[in-house]
Amino acid sequence: MKKKIGLYFGTFNPIHIGHLAIANHMAEYSDLDEIWLVVTPHNPFKKKTSLLDNHHRLEMVFQATEGYDKLKPSDIEFKLPQPNYTVNTLAHLLEKYPDYSFSLIMGEDNLKSFHKWKNYETILEHHNMYVYPRIAEGRVDNQFKDHPKIHRIAAPIMQVSSTFIRKAIAEGRNIQPLLPPTVWNYIDEMNFYR
Repeated sequence: MKKKIGLYFGTFNPIHIGHLAIANHMAEYSDLDEIWLVVTPHNPFKKKTSLLDNHHRLEMVFQATEGYDKLKPSDIEFKLPQPNYTVNTLAHLLEKYPDYSFSLIMGEDNLKSFHKWKNYETILEHHNMYVYPRIAEGRVDNQFKDHPKIHRIAAPIMQVSSTFIRKAIAEGRNIQPLLPPTVWNYIDEMNFYR
């Protein structure tokens, strides 16, 4: 029996309680054995001053997931060519870990645009998808409605966003409850997002 890994991709800029709640819910309420929080690297072709360096975001994910046996930080995409496509990352992972099976974890908002992803048919052919609810405009393409590889997981709806957190920190507001304590301390110490 292959070990089942759920891949939860994100910039995690910063990782917050919403990310953790969803990742942990997937670990506890699906048939996945582990959830890898895959930190998306800074795209060198995009100027994004608000995006912290890769190693800082990875460090925050590392700190946030300590104490959660089934949640693992991953820097797998740091070593792959840019810009990176999910289909390429999956091919790389399958080659590197032949004894694992990999599934994607995504919000319903991403499922609505999934038909625009590079080689999305290939992804669906070889991988399961675990979708958590999000409040968002638009509708899910009919081909994904009752697809046997797409599993809807009734995770709590988290309306916390990294954008909101960065803005709040820049405004000098106390948003400590929205971040794991270690992540809050790291941001505070490093004077990030101010």
